[in-house]
Amino acid sequence: MKTRYFLLTVLILLILNPNSKLSAQEKQQNYGKAPDEIFPYDKFVKPYKYHFLVPLQFYGAGREKLAPKDLTEVRVGFLGPLSGSVMVPQGKQMLQGATLAMEEANKNGGYKGLPYKLMIHNDVGLWGAAANEVVKMDDEKVWAFVGSIDDIVSHVALRAALKLEIFMVCTGDPDPTFTETNIPWTLRVISDDRQGIYSLVHQIYLKDGHSRIAVIRTGARYGRVAFKIFSENATRVGHPPVIEERFTDGETDFKTQLERIMVTNPDAILVWGNAKESALILQQMRAIGLKQPVYGSDRMVNPEFLKIAGNLAEGVVTTCQYNPESDNSKYKAFKTNYMKRFNEEPDVFAAHAYDGMNLLISAINKVGLNRVLIRDILTDRKTFQGFQGVTGKIVLDQSWNEIRDIFMAKVENGKFAFMPAPPLDMKERATIKTGTY
Repeated sequence: MKTRYFLLTVLILLILNPNSKLSAQEKQQNYGKAPDEIFPYDKFVKPYKYHFLVPLQFYGAGREKLAPKDLTEVRVGFLGPLSGSVMVPQGKQMLQGATLAMEEANKNGGYKGLPYKLMIHNDVGLWGAAANEVVKMDDEKVWAFVGSIDDIVSHVALRAALKLEIFMVCTGDPDPTFTETNIPWTLRVISDDRQGIYSLVHQIYLKDGHSRIAVIRTGARYGRVAFKIFSENATRVGHPPVIEERFTDGETDFKTQLERIMVTNPDAILVWGNAKESALILQQMRAIGLKQPVYGSDRMVNPEFLKIAGNLAEGVVTTCQYNPESDNSKYKAFKTNYMKRFNEEPDVFAAHAYDGMNLLISAINKVGLNRVLIRDILTDRKTFQGFQGVTGKIVLDQSWNEIRDIFMAKVENGKFAFMPAPPLDMKERATIKTGTY
């Protein structure tokens, strides 16, 4: 009887977990690719359960639906900031990257001779507005869509996508909580902020030996979520931030915040915000005598930051989700074609939108015009795990979140130089000196 119950239990577990045959390496990896050194509670007790380590499946209907026979085009949606947002330049780049991928797909025959058509929708970072745009996409009969950058927009759009059963390929939102919604109608092809922060923790505390870090960050969700992650992980290696100051997107005078930072006498300063504000903060820091090393978010990797900051940018260290100076032939071809088509260099949002759109088109070409089947193949980690894009090889965790290796970026001779970003290594733990406030 005991044997029968044991076999029944094993069978139930296999049914509930169709991905039970994951490799041993994947089973051992911490959630979100968190280094062992800063994995929560790991020094004290092994939690009995880890969330997000088993992909959530979709068991609803819809796979039996046949594709329409009277189509003259195959519609794919786009959601991004194109007006009314501080991220309009980035939204434009994202749209151009998606457009280039679609144009190339059409040159290669589209979908069985039918052209792909991009249905473009603007987001403005307002609660509820994104949901309305996804409803419009449903009315337009899009098969899936790519987007967006703003974390609030992405969260709202994803919930509408769940309700309407339209798959969303996220190409620009770095908010770690986006995939933690456990909604099986999305995947992300850009690394989230955890990956950058893990690397910055390694760089700031371990490699560069700082202990007293001041943080000045945007008050938007982009800065709020990132600071929470940084603060938690800095504390786990023994060095909580000594002060946290905030600013508003679009703000130009940071005197008050910087004077409060000066009083704390930090070793270094972490700036987390968009390119323009970060450059202005750097200017005003140096003007009042703050000469400490500066670290920043990946959004500093932008020509606008270098233009405004000028020579003051020398030595600034940040991260980047990919290497824009890569010698990879696939990336070089993309960059050449992009510059020829749009007369400007692609940024991180253009490159990832290009990859996301190509991934989506590949899925449609494989399974046809059925939303649920498109969802199924995009969330099948065996099919697209390792998909080679222009930004690198896609590596998804069990929540369909991109966790591939990223890059460090440092300003040298007026431009960013890139190198692989090493994770915090347990072998180096002994060299971390515990600090205090």
